[in-house]
Amino acid sequence: MSAVEVIEPGEVERRIREAIPDCEVSAVNLHDSADHFEVTVVAEAFNGCSIVEQHRMVYAALGDAMRAAIHALVVKTLTPEQYRRGLLSEIE
Repeated sequence: MSAVEVIEPGEVERRIREAIPDCEVSAVNLHDSADHFEVTVVAEAFNGCSIVEQHRMVYAALGDAMRAAIHALVVKTLTPEQYRRGLLSEIE
């Protein structure tokens, strides 16, 4: 039997920051399950990208963790301008 891989919110944030330079990211462990997370990412890199493209960038940043340690992920992405305009509440 193989060991269950566990990932902490800080590691989720680190991986996203590493892949999406100059982003602001927050990862929350939902339900204290260590495999259900919600991430909010604000990045200039999202300018001109569709929501699907933005989410793909986040999933790509998490790589293998999406196939092992993370069972469920809620992704919220915004450009800095959207964040300044208070649009986070519209995607929650």
